[in-house]
Amino acid sequence: MLSSWLNHRLDPIVYKLSPKKSSRAIHPNILTVLGCLTNLAAGIVFGFGWVFWGGILVLIGGFFDMLDGAVARQESRVTPFGGFLDSVLDRYADQFVLFGVLVYFVKGNALPWVIMTAIAIIGTTATPYARARAENVIASCRVGVLERPERVIILAAGALFGYLNIAILVIMVFTHLTVAQRISHTYRETRPSKTP
Repeated sequence: MLSSWLNHRLDPIVYKLSPKKSSRAIHPNILTVLGCLTNLAAGIVFGFGWVFWGGILVLIGGFFDMLDGAVARQESRVTPFGGFLDSVLDRYADQFVLFGVLVYFVKGNALPWVIMTAIAIIGTTATPYARARAENVIASCRVGVLERPERVIILAAGALFGYLNIAILVIMVFTHLTVAQRISHTYRETRPSKTP
């Protein structure tokens, strides 16, 4: 939802920070890697129990994720490989962060939240897969209430304001709801048309 609404609306801000065709512009693939590494750091920080700082790193990682695509468009460096790399490293980034949260709950002997975090990890993995697989058979499957930008904001907000468990609960429920929405959408799009 949020990513569809934002689309490229934030690009003008990035364009002001990076003059077009600047020789100093960092390659977008490097930004993609930096975003993934930032999320790895966030996972480690969560695992040590530094929840607030984990939230800060999640936000920084999200900024890199927004920045790489904008810079690629600004510098005319949009490539199939860049899109592929971004998608793959986003999946690693998601798992790094949530695994760190899972470790945090394990260390706190909070078994129900460990289980819910594990279920959230499954939902976070299935959400983009459902879209990717659907788009092999239909034109587009950008439906669902919880795409990656929403997950980043919810997790970061939960960590920053002391509601990490609530954030995990929301992600757990709505990632699976998003998968169900994508399954339903794909089913409707692939149904044979009824003939009169």
